[in-house]
Amino acid sequence: MTFNQMNQADIEFFTHILGQKYVLNDASDIAQYIQEPRKLYTQFSPCVLKPATVSQVSEIMKYAHGRCLAVIPQGGNTGLVGAQVPKIGGEIILSLSRLSGDIEVSKPTQSLNCGVGNTLAQVQQAALDAGLFFPLSLASEGSCQIGGNIASNAGGTAVLKYGNMRDLVLGLEVVMADGSIWNGLKNLRKDNTGYDLKHLFIGSEGTLGIITKACLKLYAKPKNTTTAFCAIANPDDAVNLLSLAQKNSDNQVTAFEIIPQIGVDFVLKHGQDMRFPLSEAAPWYILMELAADEDKITNILAQAFELELVSDAAIAQNQNQAKQFWRLRHVLSEVQRLEGGSIKHDISVAIADIPEFLKQAANIVEQVIPDARPVPFGHIGDGNLHYNVSQPVDMDKQQFLDQWHELANKIHKLVISFNGSVSAEHGIGQMKFDEMRNIKSEIELKMMRQIKTQFDPRNILNPFKTIPLE
Repeated sequence: MTFNQMNQADIEFFTHILGQKYVLNDASDIAQYIQEPRKLYTQFSPCVLKPATVSQVSEIMKYAHGRCLAVIPQGGNTGLVGAQVPKIGGEIILSLSRLSGDIEVSKPTQSLNCGVGNTLAQVQQAALDAGLFFPLSLASEGSCQIGGNIASNAGGTAVLKYGNMRDLVLGLEVVMADGSIWNGLKNLRKDNTGYDLKHLFIGSEGTLGIITKACLKLYAKPKNTTTAFCAIANPDDAVNLLSLAQKNSDNQVTAFEIIPQIGVDFVLKHGQDMRFPLSEAAPWYILMELAADEDKITNILAQAFELELVSDAAIAQNQNQAKQFWRLRHVLSEVQRLEGGSIKHDISVAIADIPEFLKQAANIVEQVIPDARPVPFGHIGDGNLHYNVSQPVDMDKQQFLDQWHELANKIHKLVISFNGSVSAEHGIGQMKFDEMRNIKSEIELKMMRQIKTQFDPRNILNPFKTIPLE
């Protein structure tokens, strides 16, 4: 079904509901909402609506459903696959940033209720203020919002121990496409009364409903956290080091990130006030964090040295030094753009398959774009790699980026041959929309389409994203 275009009467209705200040229809005001961080996707939107309450969201959706107006829910606009910006042109953007308000923490149940407009950093801080801990951690945590984290099923650096966002949500409040409100805002750890509906909305990228509130799972704050930066020779050693660390820490490894030497080179070249913590360079590095004291990680590293899994290592002696270690990892994506064009892949394969995947992927890159520079890094502890490729030093940037589709297709075919995923944590959005027919079976597509059409029969919620209906 094709959605209708907005008219002046629609603007007047939304202005009546929200007030003129919160209906943006000037091109200069809308500009920041219609372009995502990588500047790959941008399209026209007639207005940005900024509701402050669930009832306002409900009124907007009732009206949009009746008029068949397309609506795109948007949080902090930090998504990396274009799910939060228009695809066709003419879609309304529903900014949920004002759905914030107070964050309510329950110590007895170790849970937290909040509006989806709160940033991840605000939720983290509210948990800490109550002596508890919310483990989701992303480089964009200061600007990404909880609603977007849930809608994209965000992953981050702590998935290894705590799981991704799906594992951290206890309950949701959701406005449906027709404006009806589902109150599933429970803090129960067990509830086997039929289908667990909240999981349909987690990772749905705003195509099934608009999440307005969430109840999140909290944890006791770890008494001790220790961080080490380790030099290794190859990804095989990384896999073996992870196994050693898990075995000798009672599964207290909270983060296990891999970084190639070229990535460190980029960071030291372009980052500000960056310090390399080791005495010599190595082909690869592991950033490892344990919910344990220093003695535990020292023992693990002693065994790793003996087994020749690690050639050098530094243990952070305080929180500031640990933050310096993490900066080497977190600014990598940012500084990579200063090396020219970057073709990015967000993939996952079985941890044991990562070394072989990296070998075969490097061969593919060399065949498609000779002298291109692979920069694979990320969450090797849970099998997720950001397989980024920087342009050859002397190549024209646009000429390089024009080969994105060919290279991505071949990398993704390789991922599928390993029975992996072409979207480990970023989602589908616009970027991988057309690939869904190739990466999902007919029965999977059929079930997804049935869910979409049941929840959103007029296809007004974030249309032409995530699931192809034909």
